[in-house]
Amino acid sequence: MSELSTTRSIDGKSATGARSPFVPKELMIPFVLLVSCFALWGLAHNMTDVLIAQFRKVFTLSDAQSSLVQTAFYGAYFCLALPAAIYIKKFSYKSGVLLGMSLFAFGALLFYPASQTMQYSHFLAALFVLAGGLSILETSANPYIIAMGPQETATQRLNFAQSFNPLGSIVGVLIGKFYILSQLNPASVAERVAMPVAQLEAIQSRELMAVMEPYIVTAAIILGGCLSIALCKMPKAADASEAYSYSKSFSRLFKKKIFIRGVLGQFLYMGAQIGCWSWTIRYVMNNVGGTEAEASTYYLYSILLFSGSRFLCTSLMRYIEPANLLGGLATVAAVMTIVVMMSAGYAGIYALVVISGCMSLMFPTIYGLSVAGLGKDTQLGGSCLIMAILGGAVLTAIMGRISDMAGIDWAFIIPLIGFTYLTWFGLKGSKA
Repeated sequence: MSELSTTRSIDGKSATGARSPFVPKELMIPFVLLVSCFALWGLAHNMTDVLIAQFRKVFTLSDAQSSLVQTAFYGAYFCLALPAAIYIKKFSYKSGVLLGMSLFAFGALLFYPASQTMQYSHFLAALFVLAGGLSILETSANPYIIAMGPQETATQRLNFAQSFNPLGSIVGVLIGKFYILSQLNPASVAERVAMPVAQLEAIQSRELMAVMEPYIVTAAIILGGCLSIALCKMPKAADASEAYSYSKSFSRLFKKKIFIRGVLGQFLYMGAQIGCWSWTIRYVMNNVGGTEAEASTYYLYSILLFSGSRFLCTSLMRYIEPANLLGGLATVAAVMTIVVMMSAGYAGIYALVVISGCMSLMFPTIYGLSVAGLGKDTQLGGSCLIMAILGGAVLTAIMGRISDMAGIDWAFIIPLIGFTYLTWFGLKGSKA
Protein backbone atom coordinates (compact mmCIF):
# COMPACT_ATOMS: atom_id res chain seq x y z
CA MET A 1 0.00 0.00 0.00
CA SER A 2 2.78 2.40 0.91
CA GLU A 3 6.26 2.71 2.30
CA LEU A 4 4.75 2.04 5.75
CA SER A 5 4.03 -1.62 4.98
CA THR A 6 6.13 -4.37 6.56
CA THR A 7 6.70 -8.06 6.07
CA ARG A 8 3.81 -10.02 7.51
CA SER A 9 4.33 -12.81 10.06
CA ILE A 10 2.58 -14.36 13.02
CA ASP A 11 2.37 -13.44 16.71
CA GLY A 12 3.01 -9.75 15.98
CA LYS A 13 6.64 -10.35 15.07
CA SER A 14 8.53 -9.15 12.02
CA ALA A 15 10.59 -11.31 9.70
CA THR A 16 13.66 -10.62 11.89
CA GLY A 17 11.94 -12.11 14.93
CA ALA A 18 11.59 -8.82 16.82
CA ARG A 19 8.15 -7.81 18.06
CA SER A 20 6.58 -5.30 15.68
CA PRO A 21 5.96 -1.79 17.07
CA PHE A 22 2.35 -0.79 17.64
CA VAL A 23 2.99 2.63 16.06
CA PRO A 24 6.42 3.82 14.88
CA LYS A 25 7.69 6.73 16.98
CA GLU A 26 7.97 9.06 14.01
CA LEU A 27 4.24 8.62 13.31
CA MET A 28 2.97 9.14 16.85
CA ILE A 29 1.73 12.74 16.41
CA PRO A 30 -0.10 12.03 13.11
CA PHE A 31 -1.55 8.90 14.75
CA VAL A 32 -2.87 10.87 17.73
CA LEU A 33 -4.45 13.52 15.48
CA LEU A 34 -6.10 10.85 13.37
CA VAL A 35 -7.40 8.99 16.43
CA SER A 36 -9.13 12.22 17.52
CA CYS A 37 -11.25 11.97 14.35
CA PHE A 38 -12.66 8.67 15.61
CA ALA A 39 -13.99 10.42 18.71
CA LEU A 40 -15.52 13.20 16.59
CA TRP A 41 -17.55 10.88 14.40
CA GLY A 42 -18.61 8.91 17.48
CA LEU A 43 -20.07 12.17 18.79
CA ALA A 44 -21.99 12.71 15.54
CA HIS A 45 -23.29 9.15 15.33
CA ASN A 46 -24.80 9.07 18.78
CA MET A 47 -26.30 12.54 18.75
CA THR A 48 -28.08 11.30 15.61
CA ASP A 49 -29.53 8.30 17.48
CA VAL A 50 -31.08 10.72 19.97
CA LEU A 51 -32.67 12.70 17.13
CA ILE A 52 -35.05 9.81 16.36
CA ALA A 53 -36.81 10.29 19.69
CA GLN A 54 -36.58 14.10 19.39
CA PHE A 55 -38.03 14.39 15.90
CA ARG A 56 -40.61 11.68 16.55
CA LYS A 57 -42.21 13.92 19.16
CA VAL A 58 -41.49 17.36 17.65
CA PHE A 59 -42.97 16.48 14.25
CA THR A 60 -45.45 13.80 15.48
CA LEU A 61 -43.99 10.94 13.42
CA SER A 62 -44.52 7.19 13.29
CA ASP A 63 -41.60 4.82 14.00
CA ALA A 64 -41.10 4.28 10.27
CA GLN A 65 -41.07 8.03 9.57
CA SER A 66 -38.66 8.81 12.41
CA SER A 67 -36.30 6.07 11.15
CA LEU A 68 -35.70 8.25 8.07
CA VAL A 69 -33.10 9.99 10.25
CA GLN A 70 -30.93 6.87 9.95
CA THR A 71 -31.89 6.36 6.30
CA ALA A 72 -30.55 9.82 5.45
CA PHE A 73 -27.50 9.43 7.67
CA TYR A 74 -26.34 5.97 6.65
CA GLY A 75 -27.60 6.29 3.10
CA ALA A 76 -24.96 9.01 2.66
CA TYR A 77 -22.29 6.49 3.65
CA PHE A 78 -23.34 4.27 0.77
CA CYS A 79 -23.42 7.11 -1.75
CA LEU A 80 -20.08 8.72 -0.83
CA ALA A 81 -17.80 5.81 0.15
CA LEU A 82 -16.84 4.73 -3.37
CA PRO A 83 -16.24 8.29 -4.67
CA ALA A 84 -14.14 8.79 -1.53
CA ALA A 85 -11.99 5.77 -2.41
CA ILE A 86 -11.42 7.13 -5.92
CA TYR A 87 -10.51 10.54 -4.50
CA ILE A 88 -8.08 8.99 -2.00
CA LYS A 89 -6.50 6.87 -4.71
CA LYS A 90 -5.91 9.97 -6.84
CA PHE A 91 -4.58 12.11 -4.00
CA SER A 92 -3.86 10.72 -0.50
CA TYR A 93 -5.40 9.59 2.77
CA LYS A 94 -4.66 13.00 4.30
CA SER A 95 -6.54 14.75 1.49
CA GLY A 96 -9.49 12.43 2.12
CA VAL A 97 -9.45 13.19 5.86
CA LEU A 98 -9.44 16.95 5.22
CA LEU A 99 -12.25 16.74 2.65
CA GLY A 100 -14.34 14.57 4.96
CA MET A 101 -13.90 16.88 7.94
CA SER A 102 -14.77 19.95 5.86
CA LEU A 103 -18.01 18.39 4.59
CA PHE A 104 -18.76 17.13 8.11
CA ALA A 105 -18.51 20.69 9.44
CA PHE A 106 -20.61 22.10 6.59
CA GLY A 107 -23.40 19.59 7.27
CA ALA A 108 -23.38 20.51 10.97
CA LEU A 109 -23.69 24.21 10.07
CA LEU A 110 -26.75 23.42 7.92
CA PHE A 111 -28.64 22.67 11.13
CA TYR A 112 -28.99 26.42 11.61
CA PRO A 113 -31.13 27.12 8.49
CA ALA A 114 -33.04 23.87 9.14
CA SER A 115 -33.95 25.08 12.63
CA GLN A 116 -35.26 28.32 11.13
CA THR A 117 -37.48 26.66 8.49
CA MET A 118 -38.59 23.97 11.00
CA GLN A 119 -38.98 21.42 8.21
CA TYR A 120 -38.18 17.75 8.92
CA SER A 121 -36.91 17.29 5.35
CA HIS A 122 -34.37 20.09 5.81
CA PHE A 123 -32.90 18.37 8.86
CA LEU A 124 -32.69 15.14 6.85
CA ALA A 125 -30.81 17.00 4.11
CA ALA A 126 -28.37 18.44 6.67
CA LEU A 127 -27.82 14.97 8.10
CA PHE A 128 -27.15 13.59 4.61
CA VAL A 129 -24.45 16.21 3.96
CA LEU A 130 -22.92 15.73 7.41
CA ALA A 131 -22.87 11.95 7.05
CA GLY A 132 -21.41 12.27 3.55
CA GLY A 133 -18.44 13.98 5.17
CA LEU A 134 -18.23 11.20 7.75
CA SER A 135 -18.28 8.61 4.97
CA ILE A 136 -15.26 10.23 3.32
CA LEU A 137 -13.57 10.65 6.70
CA GLU A 138 -14.07 7.01 7.73
CA THR A 139 -13.11 5.70 4.28
CA SER A 140 -9.85 7.62 4.70
CA ALA A 141 -9.14 7.17 8.40
CA ASN A 142 -9.68 3.41 8.84
CA PRO A 143 -7.14 2.25 6.23
CA TYR A 144 -4.88 5.18 7.17
CA ILE A 145 -4.65 3.79 10.71
CA ILE A 146 -3.86 0.36 9.27
CA ALA A 147 -1.10 1.92 7.16
CA MET A 148 0.51 3.68 10.14
CA GLY A 149 2.57 0.71 11.23
CA PRO A 150 3.30 -2.96 10.64
CA GLN A 151 0.65 -5.26 9.19
CA GLU A 152 1.16 -7.61 12.16
CA THR A 153 -0.43 -5.11 14.56
CA ALA A 154 -2.91 -3.59 12.10
CA THR A 155 -6.13 -5.08 13.57
CA GLN A 156 -5.06 -4.25 17.13
CA ARG A 157 -4.10 -0.72 16.04
CA LEU A 158 -7.47 -0.19 14.38
CA ASN A 159 -9.29 -1.51 17.45
CA PHE A 160 -7.29 0.91 19.61
CA ALA A 161 -8.23 3.85 17.39
CA GLN A 162 -11.86 2.72 17.33
CA SER A 163 -11.75 2.62 21.15
CA PHE A 164 -11.91 6.42 21.11
CA ASN A 165 -15.04 6.34 18.98
CA PRO A 166 -17.29 5.46 21.95
CA LEU A 167 -15.67 8.20 24.05
CA GLY A 168 -17.12 10.66 21.56
CA SER A 169 -20.31 8.63 21.63
CA ILE A 170 -20.60 9.12 25.40
CA VAL A 171 -20.36 12.88 24.95
CA GLY A 172 -22.99 12.69 22.20
CA VAL A 173 -25.39 10.77 24.43
CA LEU A 174 -24.81 13.15 27.35
CA ILE A 175 -25.58 16.11 25.08
CA GLY A 176 -28.68 14.32 23.83
CA LYS A 177 -29.91 13.38 27.31
CA PHE A 178 -29.18 16.53 29.28
CA TYR A 179 -29.54 19.19 26.59
CA ILE A 180 -31.58 18.02 23.58
CA LEU A 181 -34.13 15.61 25.06
CA SER A 182 -34.43 17.52 28.34
CA GLN A 183 -35.87 20.47 26.42
CA LEU A 184 -38.69 18.45 24.86
CA ASN A 185 -42.02 19.94 25.90
CA PRO A 186 -44.01 17.37 27.96
CA ALA A 187 -47.18 18.00 25.93
CA SER A 188 -48.58 14.76 24.49
CA VAL A 189 -49.40 14.17 20.82
CA ALA A 190 -53.10 14.79 21.48
CA GLU A 191 -52.33 18.03 23.32
CA ARG A 192 -50.09 19.22 20.50
CA VAL A 193 -52.77 18.52 17.91
CA ALA A 194 -55.27 20.61 19.93
CA MET A 195 -52.92 23.60 20.33
CA PRO A 196 -53.26 26.83 18.34
CA VAL A 197 -50.76 26.86 15.46
CA ALA A 198 -48.75 29.77 16.88
CA GLN A 199 -48.36 28.08 20.26
CA LEU A 200 -47.27 24.78 18.71
CA GLU A 201 -44.76 26.50 16.44
CA ALA A 202 -43.26 28.35 19.42
CA ILE A 203 -42.78 25.04 21.25
CA GLN A 204 -41.30 23.37 18.17
CA SER A 205 -38.93 26.30 17.64
CA ARG A 206 -37.49 25.94 21.16
CA GLU A 207 -37.16 22.16 20.75
CA LEU A 208 -35.38 22.49 17.40
CA MET A 209 -33.03 25.19 18.73
CA ALA A 210 -31.94 22.61 21.29
CA VAL A 211 -31.02 20.36 18.37
CA MET A 212 -29.25 23.06 16.36
CA GLU A 213 -26.94 24.56 18.99
CA PRO A 214 -24.82 21.45 19.74
CA TYR A 215 -24.24 20.92 16.02
CA ILE A 216 -22.98 24.49 15.57
CA VAL A 217 -20.50 23.98 18.43
CA THR A 218 -19.47 20.64 16.92
CA ALA A 219 -18.80 22.34 13.57
CA ALA A 220 -16.40 24.78 15.26
CA ILE A 221 -14.51 21.90 16.92
CA ILE A 222 -14.29 19.99 13.64
CA LEU A 223 -12.86 23.00 11.81
CA GLY A 224 -10.21 23.37 14.52
CA GLY A 225 -9.25 19.71 14.14
CA CYS A 226 -9.19 20.06 10.37
CA LEU A 227 -6.74 22.97 10.63
CA SER A 228 -4.46 20.98 12.97
CA ILE A 229 -4.28 18.05 10.56
CA ALA A 230 -3.73 20.37 7.59
CA LEU A 231 -0.70 21.92 9.32
CA CYS A 232 0.75 18.59 10.52
CA LYS A 233 3.29 16.73 8.38
CA MET A 234 1.69 13.33 7.85
CA PRO A 235 2.67 10.32 5.75
CA LYS A 236 1.11 10.35 2.30
CA ALA A 237 0.30 6.61 2.38
CA ALA A 238 -1.22 6.53 -1.09
CA ASP A 239 -0.15 4.47 -4.07
CA ALA A 240 -0.11 6.71 -7.10
CA SER A 241 2.98 5.17 -8.66
CA GLU A 242 1.18 2.95 -11.16
CA ALA A 243 -1.92 2.84 -13.30
CA TYR A 244 -4.85 1.45 -11.38
CA SER A 245 -7.79 -0.40 -12.90
CA TYR A 246 -10.95 -0.34 -10.81
CA SER A 247 -12.56 -3.06 -12.91
CA LYS A 248 -9.61 -5.39 -12.27
CA SER A 249 -9.62 -4.44 -8.60
CA PHE A 250 -13.33 -5.27 -8.23
CA SER A 251 -12.69 -8.54 -10.06
CA ARG A 252 -9.96 -9.44 -7.59
CA LEU A 253 -12.10 -8.41 -4.61
CA PHE A 254 -15.08 -10.51 -5.73
CA LYS A 255 -12.81 -13.56 -5.73
CA LYS A 256 -11.90 -13.01 -2.07
CA LYS A 257 -14.43 -15.08 -0.14
CA ILE A 258 -13.49 -13.71 3.26
CA PHE A 259 -13.80 -10.15 1.97
CA ILE A 260 -17.28 -10.78 0.48
CA ARG A 261 -18.40 -12.44 3.71
CA GLY A 262 -16.98 -9.50 5.65
CA VAL A 263 -18.94 -6.95 3.60
CA LEU A 264 -22.16 -8.85 4.30
CA GLY A 265 -21.17 -9.14 7.96
CA GLN A 266 -20.54 -5.39 8.17
CA PHE A 267 -23.94 -4.68 6.56
CA LEU A 268 -25.72 -6.91 9.08
CA TYR A 269 -23.66 -5.65 12.00
CA MET A 270 -24.37 -1.99 11.26
CA GLY A 271 -28.06 -2.78 10.99
CA ALA A 272 -27.88 -4.52 14.37
CA GLN A 273 -25.86 -1.79 16.08
CA ILE A 274 -27.79 1.20 14.77
CA GLY A 275 -31.07 -0.64 15.20
CA CYS A 276 -30.39 -1.48 18.85
CA TRP A 277 -29.25 2.04 19.69
CA SER A 278 -31.90 3.83 17.63
CA TRP A 279 -34.75 1.97 19.32
CA THR A 280 -33.37 1.76 22.88
CA ILE A 281 -35.33 4.82 24.07
CA ARG A 282 -38.49 3.55 22.36
CA TYR A 283 -38.03 0.06 23.84
CA VAL A 284 -37.48 1.37 27.38
CA MET A 285 -40.53 3.67 27.22
CA ASN A 286 -42.63 0.81 25.88
CA ASN A 287 -41.57 -1.54 28.69
CA VAL A 288 -41.36 0.67 31.79
CA GLY A 289 -42.68 4.08 30.69
CA GLY A 290 -41.12 7.44 31.54
CA THR A 291 -40.03 10.38 29.37
CA GLU A 292 -37.55 10.34 26.50
CA ALA A 293 -34.89 11.95 28.70
CA GLU A 294 -35.41 9.34 31.44
CA ALA A 295 -35.35 6.45 28.98
CA SER A 296 -32.11 7.75 27.44
CA THR A 297 -30.35 6.84 30.71
CA TYR A 298 -30.24 3.22 29.54
CA TYR A 299 -28.89 4.36 26.19
CA LEU A 300 -26.11 6.12 28.11
CA TYR A 301 -25.43 2.90 30.07
CA SER A 302 -25.17 1.07 26.74
CA ILE A 303 -22.58 3.49 25.36
CA LEU A 304 -20.57 3.44 28.60
CA LEU A 305 -20.44 -0.36 28.52
CA PHE A 306 -19.60 -0.28 24.80
CA SER A 307 -16.69 2.08 25.50
CA GLY A 308 -15.23 0.09 28.39
CA SER A 309 -15.63 -3.17 26.53
CA ARG A 310 -13.79 -1.78 23.47
CA PHE A 311 -10.64 -1.14 25.52
CA LEU A 312 -10.97 -4.52 27.24
CA CYS A 313 -11.39 -6.39 23.95
CA THR A 314 -8.41 -4.59 22.42
CA SER A 315 -6.30 -5.89 25.32
CA LEU A 316 -7.75 -9.41 25.04
CA MET A 317 -6.67 -9.56 21.39
CA ARG A 318 -3.12 -10.05 22.65
CA TYR A 319 -4.21 -13.46 23.95
CA ILE A 320 -7.29 -14.41 21.93
CA GLU A 321 -7.49 -14.50 18.14
CA PRO A 322 -9.68 -11.56 17.02
CA ALA A 323 -11.92 -13.78 14.87
CA ASN A 324 -12.65 -16.13 17.80
CA LEU A 325 -13.36 -13.20 20.11
CA LEU A 326 -15.77 -11.82 17.50
CA GLY A 327 -17.57 -15.16 17.21
CA GLY A 328 -17.87 -15.61 20.97
CA LEU A 329 -19.27 -12.14 21.64
CA ALA A 330 -21.67 -12.42 18.68
CA THR A 331 -23.03 -15.61 20.27
CA VAL A 332 -23.65 -13.82 23.57
CA ALA A 333 -25.28 -10.91 21.71
CA ALA A 334 -27.64 -13.28 19.88
CA VAL A 335 -28.74 -14.86 23.17
CA MET A 336 -29.28 -11.43 24.75
CA THR A 337 -31.35 -10.36 21.72
CA ILE A 338 -33.68 -13.31 22.30
CA VAL A 339 -34.07 -12.12 25.90
CA VAL A 340 -34.91 -8.62 24.61
CA MET A 341 -37.62 -10.05 22.37
CA MET A 342 -39.14 -12.43 24.90
CA SER A 343 -38.83 -10.57 28.22
CA ALA A 344 -40.91 -7.78 29.68
CA GLY A 345 -39.80 -5.05 32.06
CA TYR A 346 -36.22 -4.56 33.15
CA ALA A 347 -34.89 -7.99 32.12
CA GLY A 348 -35.15 -7.06 28.45
CA ILE A 349 -33.71 -3.60 29.09
CA TYR A 350 -30.65 -4.99 30.88
CA ALA A 351 -30.16 -7.53 28.09
CA LEU A 352 -30.27 -4.68 25.56
CA VAL A 353 -27.52 -2.87 27.49
CA VAL A 354 -25.37 -6.04 27.57
CA ILE A 355 -25.63 -6.31 23.77
CA SER A 356 -23.71 -3.03 23.49
CA GLY A 357 -20.82 -4.55 25.44
CA CYS A 358 -20.75 -7.44 22.97
CA MET A 359 -20.83 -5.13 19.95
CA SER A 360 -17.81 -3.08 21.01
CA LEU A 361 -15.15 -4.89 18.98
CA MET A 362 -17.27 -5.87 15.99
CA PHE A 363 -16.86 -3.04 13.45
CA PRO A 364 -13.05 -2.74 13.53
CA THR A 365 -12.57 -6.50 13.81
CA ILE A 366 -14.81 -7.25 10.82
CA TYR A 367 -13.01 -4.48 8.94
CA GLY A 368 -9.53 -5.71 9.84
CA LEU A 369 -10.29 -9.36 9.04
CA SER A 370 -11.90 -8.42 5.73
CA VAL A 371 -9.11 -6.22 4.34
CA ALA A 372 -6.23 -8.44 5.48
CA GLY A 373 -4.07 -9.37 2.50
CA LEU A 374 -5.84 -7.14 -0.02
CA GLY A 375 -2.63 -5.22 -0.81
CA LYS A 376 -3.18 -2.42 -3.32
CA ASP A 377 -6.92 -3.18 -3.29
CA THR A 378 -7.17 -2.22 0.40
CA GLN A 379 -8.48 1.30 -0.32
CA LEU A 380 -11.25 0.08 -2.60
CA GLY A 381 -12.04 -2.85 -0.31
CA GLY A 382 -12.19 -0.49 2.64
CA SER A 383 -14.64 1.75 0.81
CA CYS A 384 -16.87 -1.27 0.16
CA LEU A 385 -16.87 -1.99 3.89
CA ILE A 386 -17.82 1.63 4.59
CA MET A 387 -20.59 1.36 1.97
CA ALA A 388 -21.86 -1.63 3.93
CA ILE A 389 -22.76 0.85 6.67
CA LEU A 390 -25.89 1.21 4.53
CA GLY A 391 -27.17 -1.59 6.75
CA GLY A 392 -27.76 1.06 9.41
CA ALA A 393 -30.17 2.82 7.04
CA VAL A 394 -31.94 -0.17 5.52
CA LEU A 395 -32.28 -2.48 8.52
CA THR A 396 -33.16 0.27 11.02
CA ALA A 397 -35.98 1.35 8.68
CA ILE A 398 -37.17 -2.27 8.47
CA MET A 399 -37.17 -2.40 12.27
CA GLY A 400 -39.35 0.73 12.28
CA ARG A 401 -41.84 -0.93 9.94
CA ILE A 402 -41.93 -4.09 12.07
CA SER A 403 -42.43 -1.97 15.19
CA ASP A 404 -45.40 -0.14 13.64
CA MET A 405 -46.99 -3.45 12.60
CA ALA A 406 -46.10 -5.91 15.39
CA GLY A 407 -44.54 -3.97 18.25
CA ILE A 408 -41.02 -2.86 19.14
CA ASP A 409 -40.10 -6.23 20.71
CA TRP A 410 -40.45 -8.11 17.42
CA ALA A 411 -38.35 -5.52 15.59
CA PHE A 412 -35.28 -7.03 17.26
CA ILE A 413 -35.51 -10.08 15.00
CA ILE A 414 -33.29 -8.03 12.65
CA PRO A 415 -30.34 -7.75 15.07
CA LEU A 416 -30.80 -11.43 15.94
CA ILE A 417 -30.23 -12.40 12.31
CA GLY A 418 -27.13 -10.20 12.18
CA PHE A 419 -25.55 -11.60 15.34
CA THR A 420 -26.25 -15.16 14.25
CA TYR A 421 -24.39 -14.57 10.98
CA LEU A 422 -21.47 -12.92 12.82
CA THR A 423 -21.15 -15.94 15.09
CA TRP A 424 -20.52 -18.06 11.99
CA PHE A 425 -18.29 -15.43 10.35
CA GLY A 426 -16.05 -15.09 13.42
CA LEU A 427 -15.70 -18.78 14.21
CA LYS A 428 -15.49 -20.11 10.66
CA GLY A 429 -16.30 -17.78 7.75
CA SER A 430 -13.38 -15.40 8.32
CA LYS A 431 -10.76 -18.13 8.24
CA ALA A 432 -9.05 -19.40 5.11
